Amino acid sequence: MIKVCKFGGTSMADGTNMRRVADIVASDESRRYVVVSAPGKRFGGDAKITDLLYETYRNVSETGSAGEAFGKVKERFRGITGELGLDFDIDSLLADTEKEILAERSEDFTASRGEYLSARLTAALLGVPFIDAREVVKFDAEGRFDGTRTDALLKEALKGKRRAVVSGFYGEDAFGKVKTFSRGGSDISGAIVARAAGADLYENWTDVSGFLACDPRIVPNPQQIRALSYKELRELSYMGANVLHSESIFPVREADIPIRIKNTFRPQDEGTDILPASKYSYGGRTVTGIAGKKNFTVIFIEKSLMNAEIGFTHRVLSVLLKYGISFEHMPSGIDTMSFVIDSEQLKNGNLEALCAEIREAVSPDHLRVYDDIALIAVVGHGMSRNIGTSARLFQAIARAGVNVRMIDQGSSELNIIVGVDCENYDRTLCAVYDEFFRE
Repeated sequence: MIKVCKFGGTSMADGTNMRRVADIVASDESRRYVVVSAPGKRFGGDAKITDLLYETYRNVSETGSAGEAFGKVKERFRGITGELGLDFDIDSLLADTEKEILAERSEDFTASRGEYLSARLTAALLGVPFIDAREVVKFDAEGRFDGTRTDALLKEALKGKRRAVVSGFYGEDAFGKVKTFSRGGSDISGAIVARAAGADLYENWTDVSGFLACDPRIVPNPQQIRALSYKELRELSYMGANVLHSESIFPVREADIPIRIKNTFRPQDEGTDILPASKYSYGGRTVTGIAGKKNFTVIFIEKSLMNAEIGFTHRVLSVLLKYGISFEHMPSGIDTMSFVIDSEQLKNGNLEALCAEIREAVSPDHLRVYDDIALIAVVGHGMSRNIGTSARLFQAIARAGVNVRMIDQGSSELNIIVGVDCENYDRTLCAVYDEFFRE
């Protein structure tokens, strides 16, 4: 059996935590390949290494010096090396890294050095080879991840290595420059390594014992989700359940590799399994999880016989494209359509200009704007198998005294999304959770 393990920033935050990581890897011979993040926060008010490196890049850009921020990075890595008692020349490595940062003057390169340094120390701690992601993770000339080339290079790099450590978060573009994934991208790196290694399991180690059925900051003591499907994960992650980077599932999903979320600080806990369709059973439950987001704006368009007007939707979408605005959902009726948009995209006069151009493009009978909308997604394969799920959902919301402003359901019947006023978000989330999980 082959397991690939990815350890997040909290797991790498200091020498004590890195010792835990080493013990976890050593406790199971099948844990073959390790992917690590940059050190995260050690305590409240502490800085993540990646944030310090972004600050370092700003210093380099503005002053030509790495500045105080990189001084903190050096202090942190020296401290970790000392805590681990490693015979490792960290000072020379940090000096070389600073020179490269000043020479490269690249935001991506600078940000990537947290994972690079973290992986170098982890490899030394485990006594195994280090594989630089720059050599094996590739992007094309348009900046898109090159899965085919990466898979071949990683397979070759891993060949013959009983164990190895691979740096997460970054790779190299077609021009020989370091390029990073989006924040949290070490999850993606771990999945890429798992696919290349032909892993039987991708373990993602973090500071929680898996997914919870709802946000514990709002719902007290929600149930843990023992298993969910890739599709359910995608829906819940998209709607704010942030245990795992939502894009990280694609490399392992293509290879039918299960993911297991585990807690570095409670390795005895079962965790949550994320399974491909071939290995998943919904277990008779109606709802798997509930998640949500706040601060959306809804643009509502109404026009008689819009369905008979060829190109109507295309013209509206062309206006959104012109302004570089994406929408989250597009509920529609025979004479109506609505666009649900993250309110952040509509600041600084964008909303007024956008609505004016939509009016000019399609001459609607009515165009109305609703702001301060929250979306709540109820997710689960079991919803399509249980009669009355929608009725239970809306009765629960009605009993809470909340007015539903929007309803959207995918054709797969995997989720139902409701829109409510932001002021009713917490109350709605609690009411829906109580209906399906406190039976």
